[in-house]
Amino acid sequence: MQTNFTLAQLADSAVAESEKILRTCVHCGFCLATCPTYTLLGDELDSPRGRIYQIKDMLENERPAPDSVVTHIDRCLSCLSCMTTCPSGVHYMHLVDHARTYIEETHRRPFAERALRTMLAIVLPRPGLFRLALVGAKIARPIAGLMPGRLKGMMAMAPKRLDGPSPVDRPQTIPAEGPRRARVALLNGCAQQVLDPSINEATVRLLTRHGVEVVVAKGAGCCGALTHHMGKEDAAHRAAKANIDAWSRELPAQGGDGLDAVIINTSGCGTTVKDYGFMLRDDPAYAAKADAISGLTKDISEFMDSLGLMEPVERPPLRLAYHSACSMQHGQQIRAEPKALLTRAGFGVMDVPEGHLCCGSAGTYNLMQPELAGKLKERKVANIESLAPDAVATGNIGCMAQIGGGTDLPILHTVALLDWATGGPMPEGLEPAIDRAGERTQAQTPAAA
Repeated sequence: MQTNFTLAQLADSAVAESEKILRTCVHCGFCLATCPTYTLLGDELDSPRGRIYQIKDMLENERPAPDSVVTHIDRCLSCLSCMTTCPSGVHYMHLVDHARTYIEETHRRPFAERALRTMLAIVLPRPGLFRLALVGAKIARPIAGLMPGRLKGMMAMAPKRLDGPSPVDRPQTIPAEGPRRARVALLNGCAQQVLDPSINEATVRLLTRHGVEVVVAKGAGCCGALTHHMGKEDAAHRAAKANIDAWSRELPAQGGDGLDAVIINTSGCGTTVKDYGFMLRDDPAYAAKADAISGLTKDISEFMDSLGLMEPVERPPLRLAYHSACSMQHGQQIRAEPKALLTRAGFGVMDVPEGHLCCGSAGTYNLMQPELAGKLKERKVANIESLAPDAVATGNIGCMAQIGGGTDLPILHTVALLDWATGGPMPEGLEPAIDRAGERTQAQTPAAA
């Protein structure tokens, strides 16, 4: 794609990077076939190629983002399916992230929109505030139908049961069982430790059982993805720097015992942490440290695949529909490892039809764009249920909450299943799936003569 940026514009490193990305695009349109919003709406302005043209025009002309462009950029899920499809290697993620920052700096949204985005940016990354908000939502659930649009949707998404804080989420070092094979830092995150603290607990059990010492570093918290995808660059960078400082203190250069990896068990967070080196490339105090942390970062399935899963305990032969989160398959390009681990653990694993299409969660997308997110959820649930699985496995808390709102099937984190298969407790809510597997096994067993 031909561009017309001035030398003065290209002196800005963000513009220079976006210009390189724009010039990589050859207008082929392959991305249209795999874009969820184009699939739903059929409007090229709601496709990656269409958004690329709009971003180019907005940046080249250095004008405040117009309402029309903001609408189409806001509708982008950042699912990154287009990056998997693109034969030219267009790094759409960095381009749309820059566009969102530019929009945040130049466009004034309506008051209600600004208030909602500010509230989400303040509440969701802070577990204490988020837990209080969910308590309030639970109390207000009976009157949710009387609330306007998005607030009604938020009330509906609030979990019916809310667990208290987990002990594993406090700063600490948890020793390995038996000889230590590795030492890792665990990102315990923000929203996940409120919505489902059992995921971090299962992760710690799985790792320590396999001889891994786990550090929950003091000062680490939200990865910054939620604010990053809202274009709130300063807030995202503050979160990233806090994590980098916390984990860097565990490295030998700062007197720590060293880390073999930074483990992420929420794939949306993993995509962002692996990008810290790029995010902070222009910060002389953090560029090298950020790059080092990004290089250490592994999804839990990626790490366990390389470590090797121990011989599993015999469990019911559950049929799992494996939903690969967009941030896993497109953002991190991790596809085979989770399925290989689940198969090794004794489960039957099935790919979901149209698996490249987003479920509609996408961070805060299901809160900000509830209509489109709802249509994507319905499509995803229909594809999952067409397989008649016993349960659904995935590696991202956002997908778990989104899909769980549309089906009665148990939605389980991959790590919870691996923990159970290697000696941990049975994940909550799995009893109906075990009953189904048992009935199927009985039906397939020939009657005694």
